[in-house]
Amino acid sequence: MGALVSVEGLDGAGKRTLIDGVGAALRARGLRVATLAFPRYGASVHADLAAEALRGGHGDLVDSVHGMALMFALDRADSRQELSNLLADNDIVILDRYVASNAAYSAARCKEAADGETVGWVGELEFDRFALPVPALQVLLEVPTEVAARRARSREESDPARALDAYERDGGLQDRTATVYRDLAESNWRGPWWVFRSGDDPASLAARLAEIVAG
Repeated sequence: MGALVSVEGLDGAGKRTLIDGVGAALRARGLRVATLAFPRYGASVHADLAAEALRGGHGDLVDSVHGMALMFALDRADSRQELSNLLADNDIVILDRYVASNAAYSAARCKEAADGETVGWVGELEFDRFALPVPALQVLLEVPTEVAARRARSREESDPARALDAYERDGGLQDRTATVYRDLAESNWRGPWWVFRSGDDPASLAARLAEIVAG
C-alpha cells in the first residue's frame, strides 16, 4: 500500500508545478508515483456542479458555505475506489488539494479560525463519515497572497478557460484562507504537516517523501 500525500495552498500558489517537479524526482529514485487533482472537474458531477455555482449557476448554491463544502466532499467520497486503486498500485500518491482545502476555504468563508466549528465539521464529514484515507503527510505550499493572486490572474489572461471563479476573485477570502491554512499546519490537523515555501528546494520535499515511503 502506497503513502498518500496532499499538497495544499491558495489558488495560484504553484501546487501543480511543485507536484510535477517532486513527482519527477521521486520517479528518478525508482519510485512508482501517481497524482490526482481535486476537485475532479470533468470527471465528477459534484465537482462540476460546484464549478458552475462558482460561476453564477444553480441559484444561490454558492451562497451556502455548507452546500458548497458538501459538493466538494461528495466529489472526494466518489473517488474512494480510485484512490484505493492508486494507493495499491503505487509507492506514493500525491494529491493536488484534499480535505484540508475544504476545511480552510469553508472556515474562511465563515470567518472562523482553524479550531472553529466548520473545520471540525469538514473533518468529521470527510474523514470519519465518508471514511476517506488520512494522508501520511500534508504539505502547505505557502506563498504571499498577492503573489498567488497575480499568478491566478496571469493564468486567466493566458487561458480563457481558466477564468477566475467567485472564490479566486475574493481577495479577502484568500487572505483569510491563508491564515486558516497556516493554523492547520501549525496544529498538525489530522496528521503531520510540512510547510514548503516558494524559495525552498523541491529536492528537499522529494527526499522527505522518499523517507516516508521507505518507512
